[in-house]
Amino acid sequence: MQTRTLGTTGPAVSALGLGAMGMSGAYGEADRAESVATVHAALEADVTLIDTGDFYAMGHNELLLAEALRGRDRDSYRLSVKFGMLRGPVPEFGGMDSRPEAVKNFLAYSLTRLGTDHIDIYRPARLDPAVPIEETVGAVKEMIDAGYVRHLGLSEVDAATIRRAHAVHPVADLQIEYSLISRAVEADVLPTLRELGIGLTAYGVLSRGLISGHWSAGRTAGPGDSRGVSPRFSSGNVEHNLALVEALRRVADAKRCTVAQLAIAWVAAQGDDIVPLVGARTRERLAEALPAMEMGLTVDDLAEIEKAVPPGTARGDRYPSAFMSGLGVGN
Repeated sequence: MQTRTLGTTGPAVSALGLGAMGMSGAYGEADRAESVATVHAALEADVTLIDTGDFYAMGHNELLLAEALRGRDRDSYRLSVKFGMLRGPVPEFGGMDSRPEAVKNFLAYSLTRLGTDHIDIYRPARLDPAVPIEETVGAVKEMIDAGYVRHLGLSEVDAATIRRAHAVHPVADLQIEYSLISRAVEADVLPTLRELGIGLTAYGVLSRGLISGHWSAGRTAGPGDSRGVSPRFSSGNVEHNLALVEALRRVADAKRCTVAQLAIAWVAAQGDDIVPLVGARTRERLAEALPAMEMGLTVDDLAEIEKAVPPGTARGDRYPSAFMSGLGVGN
């Protein structure tokens, strides 16, 4: 596995990271034993970056990772943790809390659930409109100085917020959705990151499975699967979006790879400062994703991919309307 460094101040990590959210019910029920086995398989493949959030199934994901990572050399992997998103038992979303005292509270719970003495990259999940980003970053900086956190990260914020945060403490990376059909980051955010020497960890590289090559128009999301309320998977939109996938499949067939591999490789090819996160819930999906990092797309390949899926051609927002206002950039 190749490695990439998250910005000029962040850690060296595997060129492909593992996003663990789907292992805790985001896309319907997941098999716990298979999830643990998938984490183990990722580590054995030298995947060193593992991403989670303290609100993923209200701590379930952190406890799952603690089980999967038990007995492993703590220096052999890097934990990226998002915090601040409020949940309820339904479970509904209740906004953000990024007050300094809340930052320290969330961190204490994450350290306990994960069974570790430090978090490698700690980041607010979204911008809290009620709390200046400088105050949130200042609290994370205190935890870095105290040894509980190694690096500061951000998630789903705009270029102006990145600059304000970076002025308080160096930002290692921004985590944001980036895929062939989610390219809003390219306009202002990505140039700002590169100007400041900040890395990018890209989630949603397969758009929650939509552009994986495994979704079909007649398929419906099961109980607890968030794709059931995703605009891009809704009737009318999904058929159009899957037509783009079929165009991409023709390019993949010519390259003798899968659609998922091509979509992941495209994100990785956008720069050595970008680390794609794959939300594999099974060893099978992980095994499919891993070869993408060895593909080495040519200029002609990239042109064919852009021709198959031109920017801005997907239909539907990447989140339901209630969540779009909390994002630093759009689709």
